[in-house]
Amino acid sequence: ERPGITGLSHYFEHLMFKGTNTIGTSDAVADAQFTEKESSLRDQMLDIVWGEQYDRFRAGEIDDPWDEKYDTPQLAALRREIVETMNEHRSVIVKDEFSSVYQKAGAVGMNAFTSEDITFYINGLPANKLELWCWMESDRLQNSVFREFFSERDVVHEERRMRTDSSPTGKFDEQFNSMFWEASPYSWPVIGWPSDLNSYTLKEAKRYFDIYYRPNNLIGIVVGDFELASTKNLIEEYFGRLTRGTPPPPVPTIEPAQKAPQRLVGEVDAQSQIEVRYHAVPFGHKDSYVFEVMSAVLNGRTGRLFKSLVEGDEIAASAGAHFDGKKYAGSFSFKATVKGESSPEELEAAWYREAELLKNEVVLEAELQKVKNNIVADQYRGLQSNFYLMIQLGFFEMFGDWNYINTASDSLLRVTGDDIMTLANTYFDENNSSVAIYHRSANADPVDEDLEAFSPEQLAMIKQALKELENIPSEELGPALAGMRMQSAQVPPEFKPVFDYLLQKLEERVAEEEKTSPNNEVVETSEVVVVNDASGSLELTPEQQVEADAFIENMKTMDLNDLTRIYGAMQGVVTTVPDKDRVVIEFMILKIADRIAELTQQENK
Repeated sequence: ERPGITGLSHYFEHLMFKGTNTIGTSDAVADAQFTEKESSLRDQMLDIVWGEQYDRFRAGEIDDPWDEKYDTPQLAALRREIVETMNEHRSVIVKDEFSSVYQKAGAVGMNAFTSEDITFYINGLPANKLELWCWMESDRLQNSVFREFFSERDVVHEERRMRTDSSPTGKFDEQFNSMFWEASPYSWPVIGWPSDLNSYTLKEAKRYFDIYYRPNNLIGIVVGDFELASTKNLIEEYFGRLTRGTPPPPVPTIEPAQKAPQRLVGEVDAQSQIEVRYHAVPFGHKDSYVFEVMSAVLNGRTGRLFKSLVEGDEIAASAGAHFDGKKYAGSFSFKATVKGESSPEELEAAWYREAELLKNEVVLEAELQKVKNNIVADQYRGLQSNFYLMIQLGFFEMFGDWNYINTASDSLLRVTGDDIMTLANTYFDENNSSVAIYHRSANADPVDEDLEAFSPEQLAMIKQALKELENIPSEELGPALAGMRMQSAQVPPEFKPVFDYLLQKLEERVAEEEKTSPNNEVVETSEVVVVNDASGSLELTPEQQVEADAFIENMKTMDLNDLTRIYGAMQGVVTTVPDKDRVVIEFMILKIADRIAELTQQENK
């Protein structure tokens, strides 16, 4: 990316689910014509905004060149016309058809995410649907049409408001990150700056796509139950039709050495907290292994930070250290949230004491060995899950070599106490540090003791999830609770506290509903709660019944873990599928819940 198109990588994460010239539209010709007309109108609007409106903004005549209340008559007319065109365009759009094709084939966990260095597309399918995946994925790489290119901007703006603007520390975190990275592209947010998000053009998007979404810049990972030779043939057959693109340009900018300490202080509607961040090294650098081991020495309930700041001095509700080795640069951070009447400045001083210990005292072999044992155990656990194996292989190959999954252990186990001491003395320099201190605002809401131990990022997740839990209809509470209970054992340790808190809140709401909703009969079976709502039943068409029957027959061969995973995935997508297909998903969810209850009873016996 570059200034002017920041966030475009994340934007493509959305666009790639809109379909192709064969999926997602009832009329490909009309669909293309609408898109071209919208592009022409938007280009005319941008000419006015970047020209006349920006001039008015710089002259102090208007506060925001993008705010439609300041539109010139010509800009207002263009805005009305593009809205009308987008509304007409919807008549030939088959919404969510790309996702629906996958879901009907038994796909689960279809998702994507974008970080500073990578966009990752994920899908889980039955092994006998591998050819469908090859066709679908190669088709959206070969024939993407960037449908709803301009209307999707509003969706991403809303995502930005939710993740950044609504987070107590969101905007401060963005400012701190931009302060920390002086020259690197890591200085701008993954989701992009709002003015850049408004400025994307279809021409720029196509240029970007032809560079970064071509086979010479793609990595594919297949993990699971498949036959190697036939799988290679399928991949060659479908992905072999893709043409190479322009090689991505290099990233020549090297972050200059920081010459003086930096400090940001702000007031937030959250518990007071601190971050101390140091420039470090990129992924794969020889010092990266030492950073990983040192982080492990500091973290966890038996780590130094918990023992010292949380249990010992009792000045922190939470404290942790994190090494973030990106592709081109890296950082190391200490983060902590205050407890009681303590202050961020006290936490800062406590961290410097811990840093001095690392600089001046060698970590004892017994402490180091305990950490290394945990590292090896964590790496082994990461190989037991198809999902985490896939994620690791993708990231490692993107960073340089997938074989890191085999070689990292040896490098980590070779780290010594002297290595850690040398590292601390090299990087924990005041002139290499940036500090963010967030003081709790005097007008902030009272502290909820149950939430005191959560980080700002976790609090933002909880806040959004609670809104979603509040919007669950009464008749869907039972299945939702059953789904969460069944997923509980599979939640990664780092997300478990958040998950358990949300599960507790959902249980409280279910209990409250039971008191106030006498028409619902609640039946509990082991860990499964099913709510039989007397308001009505699901009615399927003959075609839908055939589809459901085929799924039920396939379900009989699945074990409890597979069923639990599919149940959770279906719960996550049921509200996103077209109305005509939703009844099938709801029917399948009920049948899966029944089968899970049956298998759970058998296990308990």
